[in-house]
Amino acid sequence: MKTHRRQFLASTAAAAVATIFPRHVLGGPKFVPPSEKVHVALVGAGGQGRTNIRSLFREADAQVIAVADPIAREDMNAFYYKGMAGREPVREEIEKKYSEATPNFRCAAYEDFREMLDKEKSIDAVLCATPDHLHAYVSILAMRAGKHVYCEKPLTHNIWEARLVAKVTKETGAATQMGNIGHSNIGIRQTCEWIADGAIGRVREVHAWVGANRWNKHLTGRPTDTPPVPAGVNWDLWLGPREPRPYHPAYTPVTWRDFWAFGLGGLGDFGCHDLDSACWALDLTAPLSVESLAAGYMDDEIAPHGEMCYYQFGPRGDQPAVSVTWYDSGLKPPCPPEIPAGSSLPGRGALFVGDKGKMLCDGAGGAPRLLPYEKTADYVKPAETIPRSKGHHRDWLDACKGGPAASSNFEYGARLTELVLLGILSLRLRKKVFWDAANAQARGLPEADPIIRESYRKGWEIA
Repeated sequence: MKTHRRQFLASTAAAAVATIFPRHVLGGPKFVPPSEKVHVALVGAGGQGRTNIRSLFREADAQVIAVADPIAREDMNAFYYKGMAGREPVREEIEKKYSEATPNFRCAAYEDFREMLDKEKSIDAVLCATPDHLHAYVSILAMRAGKHVYCEKPLTHNIWEARLVAKVTKETGAATQMGNIGHSNIGIRQTCEWIADGAIGRVREVHAWVGANRWNKHLTGRPTDTPPVPAGVNWDLWLGPREPRPYHPAYTPVTWRDFWAFGLGGLGDFGCHDLDSACWALDLTAPLSVESLAAGYMDDEIAPHGEMCYYQFGPRGDQPAVSVTWYDSGLKPPCPPEIPAGSSLPGRGALFVGDKGKMLCDGAGGAPRLLPYEKTADYVKPAETIPRSKGHHRDWLDACKGGPAASSNFEYGARLTELVLLGILSLRLRKKVFWDAANAQARGLPEADPIIRESYRKGWEIA
């Protein structure tokens, strides 16, 4: 009887607390009880933002309660996303989904995510899917507001931002995940385990490639004409930390990736996907040098149609020096002789060359196989040493609830992003970069400093 009475009193007290206090007050802003839903706010409701919320729809303990984007509606039919995106169509899709279980469910919608953070007190976590130039700003403000953060790749637009985001993540203790979704594949874990097992010996070379190229095929430099801003577009807010410039349809949707002010070209778009396996498996941090070469026209405003980037890394622990080469826009390494006659390298992938053999992986963390292919069947696979993912968004939600850190958390994501940004730094400078990692400087190249740490429009500074 005493035990039952204690249980009754405890449950009654807990119910009273839940009744009196809003859920966001309990335990501080980061407290998300395992039994409760993670309330997520979406910042950036373009095609990728819409893709992310559809992934969250599959998670029963996640609920998107607010969305912010300076553009009300965007037609995505000219791109691989298809359909309509933007603040209003995405809000409508969210409300339709959750109204199936909760009639009259309403999702809040804002132009400015800062107003959303200020007013929507029940937000637990923020998913950032803006253009690249806003990733760091959104992530840092959200973490400092006590929110967990998922941010699309690349994590930041410049190297200084990458280091600051990693620092703020550590200071705030936020649960984080970068959106290189292939990082949660089984294949990338197998790649790491096989290399650690010595399947191809000590790795001396890595080649990674993807077929992507520039969206604006014929444009050179910044657009010069000034068409009117479409209805429903807050262009000044879309620019965010960038200095004012006239609106142009060459910038959005999606095609902002071509412009250095907003995106980072093919390497910036895909590097965090397709250099991921090399970074993780070989524990790559600071390269000794990076040299990037443009394929096709580029200038100080617009990225090239493609590039090749040559990274040189020194020895790391018991691992030898290794060279890593990046290719995009259809460029690839030579086809290994071990590939069967009449076959070729896939359109996207990674090739590891060791002193005892070679291993080919599908793109974005895809499955590994030894060369020649028949070696794979005979290879005795090592025991699993890396925990398998429950899903890229699932792992982040579990981390929001106090579980293990997601494997592409911002500490790792910042390191991988910095490697990508170093290739872009060399590309934009048109010079080989010898990297001083301790001081975040390109040796002997003071002209690199404004790219390493960009300027920010007044009112949009971060520190």
